[in-house]
Amino acid sequence: MTVREHISVSAGTSDAKTTRPWLLVFGALFVCAWSGNQFSPLLLMYRDVEHYSAATVTLFLAVYVAGLAPALVVAGAVSDHQGRRPSMIAGVAFGVLGSLLLAFDEYGQVPIILGRLFAGMAVGTAMTVGSSWLKELSMAPHDVGVDAGAGARRASLAFTLGSALGALVAGCIAQWGPYPQILPFVVHIIVTIPFLWVLRRPPETVTAGPPAPLLARLRVTSVRHRRFVRVVMICGPWLFIACGLSYGYQPVLLADAAGGLGLAYATLLSVIALSSGALIQPVARRIDSHSSARGLIVALLTLVGGLAAMILAVSTEDLLVGVAASVVLGCGFGIGLVSGLMEVQRIAPPHEMAKLTGVFYAVAYTGFAAPTILAALTPPFTTIGLLLILAALLGVSFAVVLNGSRKHLPSRD
Repeated sequence: MTVREHISVSAGTSDAKTTRPWLLVFGALFVCAWSGNQFSPLLLMYRDVEHYSAATVTLFLAVYVAGLAPALVVAGAVSDHQGRRPSMIAGVAFGVLGSLLLAFDEYGQVPIILGRLFAGMAVGTAMTVGSSWLKELSMAPHDVGVDAGAGARRASLAFTLGSALGALVAGCIAQWGPYPQILPFVVHIIVTIPFLWVLRRPPETVTAGPPAPLLARLRVTSVRHRRFVRVVMICGPWLFIACGLSYGYQPVLLADAAGGLGLAYATLLSVIALSSGALIQPVARRIDSHSSARGLIVALLTLVGGLAAMILAVSTEDLLVGVAASVVLGCGFGIGLVSGLMEVQRIAPPHEMAKLTGVFYAVAYTGFAAPTILAALTPPFTTIGLLLILAALLGVSFAVVLNGSRKHLPSRD
């Protein structure tokens, strides 16, 4: 199996200039990210309207990791062997099915759990396959005149913008619109279905390889690269710990202070965190370095500041400080996501690009379980005590990444 270096004249450089095929994959990744995050601002609705416990509500937030993690690994391996298009179309279909199931939440927890699982499969497939396809379409001959980091930035931007808009639409409908438990998911289905056909248009960038056992296809030799293990994997989980804390856990902790506008406040934190993550990405490009882990170091330092602000917001029940915390956490997330993807793309050989990207996201998404773990530990521990422990662990991770910053750099061919 090889990544195509050339395509026919009819689909060559002149065509890429006019059609920009990467935009179609960008859109598909966008709607898949929407499917994953539209649920986040609705947590308070499920707690207050459906009367689920705080632990159950945070479980709903995290359960889609059970669908996401295997999709990240398997979809990447399949697409590296069979091509990007079939896997990406499947990811979009998973997103539609997930929203359809979530619209039937009146039948209890089972549709919610299954819907979240399929949403996880959609996001997992999109992040590994979509990111790799975007990277391959963001280079000659499909897109000329762009730098080597364009694919990583575009993938990161599609994810953050899709996540932000999904939260905004769902949260606003839930707070002020009709049918708050159904309409947000119907809107997503309507927006997403066209991409089942749109994805037939972008050029395929991977040729099918010879038949191989599944375990052989799942093997990722670059996952043992010392820089990936000792630098990238250390930083990865903190990216989604930041997201989970910012707009998954913080709104629940500040629900009493928000009063009747709890859903609106949860939506605001989601949009602010993810918009900050999107807006900071041009800066992240300049921070990233081939010769050190400068981007990841800056990301972790930013997350330290964001976590400190969140601790202050929770201890004082100050909604404005909570907003500030989400801004800082979102910036740390955005810098770390771009820098992490660029590190992965420097480490992975072409035939393992999707698979190593999938491993990166699988490691990073484990951080989304943080709110569930914190909720389960409260009591016997206090919320502030647990957040302080988390801050200490973040400091240790920062020290480890700083120590390995200039070590085990991949060769630049």
